[in-house]
Amino acid sequence: MNKPGSKRWLARQSADPYVKQARSQGYRARAAFKLIELDQRDHFFKPGQRVVDLGAAPGSWSQVAVEKTGPAGHVVALDILPMEPIDGVEFIQDDFREAEALTRLEARVGTRVDLVLSDMAPNISGIAVSDQARAMHLAELGLEFALEWLQPAGIFVVKVFQGEGFDDYVRNVRSRFSTVRLRKPDASRKHSREVYLVADSRRSG
Repeated sequence: MNKPGSKRWLARQSADPYVKQARSQGYRARAAFKLIELDQRDHFFKPGQRVVDLGAAPGSWSQVAVEKTGPAGHVVALDILPMEPIDGVEFIQDDFREAEALTRLEARVGTRVDLVLSDMAPNISGIAVSDQARAMHLAELGLEFALEWLQPAGIFVVKVFQGEGFDDYVRNVRSRFSTVRLRKPDASRKHSREVYLVADSRRSG
């Protein structure tokens, strides 16, 4: 027997224009259009870039990254969940919160990159304080990785949820990058607390 919540979710999905568009264009999730819109506004993709995609599954952001960077690009993706292969993407299934996962990722990356994407989010428990804390922890880990592995002129695109710790996180990112823009793509559902930071050119020191 279907739960009422499941029925509401299915109804919302079937009526969602981005879900329909994703299916028609071959993207694995509607989230592809969030990244496409962010790039249309901030123009961070370039052919031949080295890209890291954190929280990649099911793979729609990696699909966009491969399209935008072209055959000379290099995309490395990581997620705790499995992901079906994508041509042009090296995928690592591991938990980014664990040191072993970071070691595997760094070995695969090998050298500084041009763009770090982080669409990571925790599994939702329904306990708001706990969920927010875990989401902010993932955003912090993404920032640490970006600061370590980005080229000086590199760009960090990260999903952050508004709530406890959000303002401090934004201030921290602003102190580490020359330009930081807050974006709410049209493809992001209106009721969602998610926003995206597009941080450009890490500061030295």
